[in-house]
Amino acid sequence: MFDICPIWGYDFCMRTLMNLLYCVALAAYSPKILYRRLFEDRYRGGWRQRRGYVDRICPDKPCIWIHAVSVGEVNAARTLIDELRRQMPDYEVALSSTTDTGLARAKALYEKELAVFYFPFDFSWIMKRAFGRLNPAMILLMELEVWPNLASIAAEKGIPVVVVNGRLSDKSFPKYQKIRRLTRAMFRKVALVLAQTDEYARRFIDLGCDPQKVIVTSSLKYDTAQTSGPVPGANRLAQQIHLDTEPLWVVGGTGPGEEKIALDVFAKLRQDNRLANLRLAVIPRKPERFDEVAALIEQAGFGCVRYSVLKADDSETAGKPAVILGDTMGDLKKFYALASVVFVGRTLVPMGGSDMMEPAGLGKCTLFGPHAFNFKQTVEVLLQGNGAIEIADENALCEKTLQCLTDSNYARRIGANGQNIIRQNQGATQKTLDAIRQISSSPLRPSV
Repeated sequence: MFDICPIWGYDFCMRTLMNLLYCVALAAYSPKILYRRLFEDRYRGGWRQRRGYVDRICPDKPCIWIHAVSVGEVNAARTLIDELRRQMPDYEVALSSTTDTGLARAKALYEKELAVFYFPFDFSWIMKRAFGRLNPAMILLMELEVWPNLASIAAEKGIPVVVVNGRLSDKSFPKYQKIRRLTRAMFRKVALVLAQTDEYARRFIDLGCDPQKVIVTSSLKYDTAQTSGPVPGANRLAQQIHLDTEPLWVVGGTGPGEEKIALDVFAKLRQDNRLANLRLAVIPRKPERFDEVAALIEQAGFGCVRYSVLKADDSETAGKPAVILGDTMGDLKKFYALASVVFVGRTLVPMGGSDMMEPAGLGKCTLFGPHAFNFKQTVEVLLQGNGAIEIADENALCEKTLQCLTDSNYARRIGANGQNIIRQNQGATQKTLDAIRQISSSPLRPSV
């Protein structure tokens, strides 16, 4: 392949190679897609958009295309999108996402205001179709999500591609290093990288990004964390779950295996006379696991009350259910706002963690496990400032949660420290906007 490149052109050869690799990958992944479509209610829609048939709302305006792969990236983009629309009103913002949950979150936030669609497959002909229909003036990729054909077509058209809130985790960086020969040309086509940390900036440079086009801005997620004022809808949630003065332990963004641990710990905590009225809210990260977690709650001997039922008709239950299953999208912050103590999931299992900035920003005593590698920088600053608690296993989770629930001064101090740390690290949105405005007024040409 590489011997032919001087004759046919490097970009042509790379596009051909990537298209072939995508065909192989799609064929291999098809059984999983079919299984999830049939049994997990996923991949049922959006296929026209995935084939590049995407539409805009205001085609008379220049377009800024933002891609956020999943829920976390969509949430991280919120302050940026709001400020883009406020500070650059002459541009239309279009938002894409890859996952079903990411698109659902994007629609919940912006469906009536922005063009929201599934990210097209990176086959060269599909991506060309998407470019033709969107005609973007600029492309903002949240965290990483640089795709070879997207980068190549954008470079041909002189469209700046900017990595926003840039991050290369300990898990993903070694994988890119193994194929650095293939990815270096792709990363050289990126016009600008706005990285969360110095370490992430060095990693982008190592993979081929121009050092002069890599800037450290901190993380946008700090800016999305609410640090003052009431959380909209929290009081209504308290009424719906009949929460008065009893303590509430919120276990949020959980992954497989963690719910059973939380239920076991919850049963132990309630054996303490001081916590006989303790209540638990469990909010799994992925909607397709709601039924599975409901069954686990029943097996543990607790009546399972789904928040979706209470939200639709809060007359369905009287009294105070011991365990509430948070089986709706977009309500996690409300649960955090009511929490006495929070455990952030996907950290006791090696899944990289869920967002801990949100409960910390609300001043909640926040605990997490040892597997939070997707939030490495946040973990470091929170632990250095005594603004959160890292636990090693189930026993430590029980011990520390008990301490936090029974020692209010200790829990309050941890929560206040965490909130101050989040506030001190805010400001990435404006730095990002300044960089984007500079590109829009004087476009940076990507290196090819």
